[in-house]
Amino acid sequence: MSARPPLPPLGPLLGAQLVFNTGFYAVVPFLAIVLRDDFALSGAAVGAVLGLRTFAQQGMFLLGGLLVDAYGARSLVLLGCAVRVLGFALLAVPGQLWLFVLGVVLTGLGGAMFSPALETLVARAGVERAAQGRASTFALLSVAGETGAVLGPLLGALLLGWGFAAVAGGGAVVFVVIGLLLAVMLGDDRPAGAAPAGRSGAGPSGTAAARARRLPPRRIVLLAAVCSVNLLAYNQLYLGLPVELERVGLGVGTLGALFAGASVATVLLQLPVARLCRRAGAPASVRTGYLVLGGGFAVLAVAAPRPVPEVAWAPVALAVGLLVLGHLVVTPVTLEAVGRLAPATALGASYGLMATAGGVAVLVGNTGLGLLYPAAATPGAGAAAVWVVLAVLPLVPAVVAPRLLRTAPDAPAPDAPAPEPQETR
Repeated sequence: MSARPPLPPLGPLLGAQLVFNTGFYAVVPFLAIVLRDDFALSGAAVGAVLGLRTFAQQGMFLLGGLLVDAYGARSLVLLGCAVRVLGFALLAVPGQLWLFVLGVVLTGLGGAMFSPALETLVARAGVERAAQGRASTFALLSVAGETGAVLGPLLGALLLGWGFAAVAGGGAVVFVVIGLLLAVMLGDDRPAGAAPAGRSGAGPSGTAAARARRLPPRRIVLLAAVCSVNLLAYNQLYLGLPVELERVGLGVGTLGALFAGASVATVLLQLPVARLCRRAGAPASVRTGYLVLGGGFAVLAVAAPRPVPEVAWAPVALAVGLLVLGHLVVTPVTLEAVGRLAPATALGASYGLMATAGGVAVLVGNTGLGLLYPAAATPGAGAAAVWVVLAVLPLVPAVVAPRLLRTAPDAPAPDAPAPEPQETR
């Protein structure tokens, strides 16, 4: 039997998430400005380039997860940092649109390699904390990531005075530093004596069995499908929230204030919420979280057809609060559950699948919801339609996800060897 990989240290992983998000958000929010002002692209072309970046990241998470399981999480963390460095370096080259677009794509691919690998390491690091009844490692990861998301744009705005090349170059330096630190701090997570990726040492049938063990089990596939509603719902803060603010006559300043409030709420509330969820259990927490998400959209469904109230920001502020709270409940609990339910040989692929399913849901869902949002811009009978649809969607995972979590058999700890999955027998 091969030796188990050692539990990775949690501190460097949380620091990596904070710095990774800081570097990312120092650069990415300014991409649209550069594409529009420096390269004179139309709005549609800017949207296409940014959509390509999102696909390169969210769409490739499953592939990144499969690579994690084949080559080890540490290797993919470092490769993700290297690809991000290259992407940001290309963004710093002035006047070359094709290099800029290639850099945009590489920033997405770097995230597709880094994030599933980091989540795999965090799941392994959480084994001991879970045994001690301590806060979820994914709640801590959420706090670290959100802190980076707040600091990143501030850093980017400071560097923007020297030009976008300074912003992109600064981002590249951040990822060089984090890659070097992680290379030193993270030990080899490949089991001693493990066969090279793609080989099992047992002939063709053994190779097929090894590949099957690296695929997410059917339970994870179904969980990823229904829980993709979480990312779709949260994404409406960017797509639907501006529509509602326009309807009630509030501008960009209110939008920025609500986003800042959401970030502060995440940093302050994530750990207390995670402790409550641990006491309540995963099934009850997930059900409550999705009902709260639906409640946020229900508030807007009630408010949209009515005249604008005197306190115009109150309904939308309540809705945003419920959406953020529901997201704080659902996300760490679900990711922690994946770490328990997925076999060790498919842990990275399972996290990659969760992210890819969310990305597909956002792509397809936003396309359909985009047809309904114009009616929501003015008070009237049709203004509530898009919010009613969004209020109903979370009911599906609220019913299905708790059943998957409640009836799931005990899974091996993330650092333990997994038995042969039943699907391959």
